[in-house]
Amino acid sequence: MANETPTLTPRYIMYGALFTGLAASIAFRTIVVIEHIEPGWVRPVWYFAVLGNFFFFYYRFRISEKRKRAVREHELLDKLERGEPLTDSDRAVIIYLLSSIKKSPENINYLIIFIFSLVAIATDLAFVYLD
Repeated sequence: MANETPTLTPRYIMYGALFTGLAASIAFRTIVVIEHIEPGWVRPVWYFAVLGNFFFFYYRFRISEKRKRAVREHELLDKLERGEPLTDSDRAVIIYLLSSIKKSPENINYLIIFIFSLVAIATDLAFVYLD
């Protein structure tokens, strides 16, 4: 199996996971606002957020395991630390790893979650102190 080069996840799956993760994260952050507006929606939004996070983090777990497995099976760290020459297969795996990191939209996910966290806190404080 060490001779197999891993492949990148198709874009539609990558962006589907991103959308799912963002929707779940935004849903979590809206709970404090929904509690002020329509308390009956808190539980359904919470379930949506938890299930969305479940799928998103399962996807991220699989990507992380795939990367670690590629490094382990091709003994890339050991070869680099010992200064051994890399095979064409090793180079292909390194290209996969770097491409996977480069094409991942996770930085967008972090930025949007950061912004919505600030908005959620500000909105909740406005509801509490401006009532």
